[in-house]
Amino acid sequence: MITEKLFIVDLQPVGRRAEVRPGQTLLEAAQSAGVELVSICGGIGVCDGCRVRLAAGQLTPLSLEEEMAFAGDELAAGYRLACQASPLSDVTIDIPPESLTTLQRLQIEGAQVEVEPAPAVIGLDLQLEPPSLDDLRSDSARLKDSLRGRLPYHTLSLGYPLLSGLSPQLRQQKWALRAVMRGDEGIAALPPGERLVGLAVDVGTTKLASYLIDLESGATLAKTGAMNPQISYGEDVVSRIAYANNRPHEGPGILHNRLLETLNDMIGEMCVQASLRRSTIVDAVVVGNTAMHHFFAGLPVAQLGASPYVPAVSEALDLPAHLLGLDIAPGANVHLPPNIAGYVGSDHVAMLLATRIWESGGAALALDIGTNTEISLAPGKKAGWPAGRLLSSSCASGPAFEGAHIHDGMRAAPGAVEKVQIDGDQVRVYTIHDQPAVGICGSGILDAIAQMQLAGIIDQRGVFDRSHPQVRVSDSRREFVLVPASESGHGRDVCVTRQDVNEIQLAKGAIRAAIEIMLAEAGLQAADLDQVIVAGAFGTYINLKSAIQVGMLPPLPLGRFSQVGNAAGAGARQMLVSLQQRELAGEIVRRVDYLELSAHRDFTTQFARALILGDIS
Repeated sequence: MITEKLFIVDLQPVGRRAEVRPGQTLLEAAQSAGVELVSICGGIGVCDGCRVRLAAGQLTPLSLEEEMAFAGDELAAGYRLACQASPLSDVTIDIPPESLTTLQRLQIEGAQVEVEPAPAVIGLDLQLEPPSLDDLRSDSARLKDSLRGRLPYHTLSLGYPLLSGLSPQLRQQKWALRAVMRGDEGIAALPPGERLVGLAVDVGTTKLASYLIDLESGATLAKTGAMNPQISYGEDVVSRIAYANNRPHEGPGILHNRLLETLNDMIGEMCVQASLRRSTIVDAVVVGNTAMHHFFAGLPVAQLGASPYVPAVSEALDLPAHLLGLDIAPGANVHLPPNIAGYVGSDHVAMLLATRIWESGGAALALDIGTNTEISLAPGKKAGWPAGRLLSSSCASGPAFEGAHIHDGMRAAPGAVEKVQIDGDQVRVYTIHDQPAVGICGSGILDAIAQMQLAGIIDQRGVFDRSHPQVRVSDSRREFVLVPASESGHGRDVCVTRQDVNEIQLAKGAIRAAIEIMLAEAGLQAADLDQVIVAGAFGTYINLKSAIQVGMLPPLPLGRFSQVGNAAGAGARQMLVSLQQRELAGEIVRRVDYLELSAHRDFTTQFARALILGDIS
């Protein structure tokens, strides 16, 4: 019997995969995976709602409907209509947000420490004397003369972005303006009294979070989140670095441009929210892990992909926004805070700034859990460490906590199982937005495995109990039916497989091994920790009891844990409104002793210990 060839359709950034037969469309693939695309016309190709972009693989030739729907540059970029295109190979498809009927849940909130505004830019309202036959000074000289009485600088400069529009602006505004100054340099001329706005961005491997901030009050004016479009080129930083290295001429540019396109769309969305113009965004702070930092800044990443994983740049950078392709005020700068190491970037610095774990004096641990997990330990007085010293490291926890590499895994979108309770033979699941289950997100798979262990369905090694009535064998693999087909949103069982358990063992094992090694280096035990801060989108939604049950986190009283959301975004906002906070970020980096786990003598042993499910202490 000849088995029909099936193609795998990888649907990003949703994180779902579907198998389709030859001739089935991408729309059918999405529908079978529970991914709802806009399809007002019912799939006949006339509404243009199901636009997607081919990131990898081969599709059937363009249809007439597609040739009419897209401009030449869109076709060159790989855009297709999902209802018209069918795979000819395994393919990866990038779905823009507007093509999804429901949006993914994105964590953009986070604990924030209030700081006194002291931004890098200021606005000065001026009324200039118009020129006359008795006063023939140039427009730039007239502006500089007015500024000299208001600023403590002997010399002043006016940037080209300001000069290029100064003359018509002055005449349109009847010689009144708000001069935007960055130190002794004029960077913009706005209408008098115009609000000065800053942009803060946290560039995560999976998710992006951005904020518009009033630079004079520190108030948040607008905020939004999006999936990182680079997911289509690799789910983790290692695979994206490999993509860039394998295509040295176009790869880095593609990853940079896709990121900037999405960020510029997010800025436009926030400007609409807050009724602002892009020209009022006169300063920016962008944080991210070291690889995301380098992709954003257009820096080389090849050296990040090979030992000893050295960043091209570790110190803070201030770069012109227009050179990076960021569509804000032409004279604006982008501040990129310092990186700690090749896999501990400025986002972790921002998180430390926001949480200030070194200030309590006790022993404190801070984790930003994601595809790559960054960890810092403030050993405190009880370990005899100098005040304010920090020990930092990172581990490759992989994309399992984002739902990737999980049989029925998906990102945190409506219909994703996010919480599980097992009581005897009764299984209760809770989904995002209470929609019928179509998959399992990161918090859901962690919950499911913790509950399965408590119920005796799996043992500490992750081995399934063959005699359990809800364990079955399918395609030679053992699996546990979490949601039967009759109750799911796509008519198929939602299951947890032995491979899923193994993926979580690897991810949680790396995190726990890192924690144990860092504690040992500081001369501490887990019981000595006074505080454990869990940050990041995944860290916001996990059930701490489940994380402790599977052994990812040490068995401490729940009162010692705090979940702080997107602390990296909070730290970025602090640096945006305060130069002093930028200086403190630099001081934090100088306080850090970085520990490279891949070279640590005990990592392999600790990792092997940490693979078991349950308490390893």
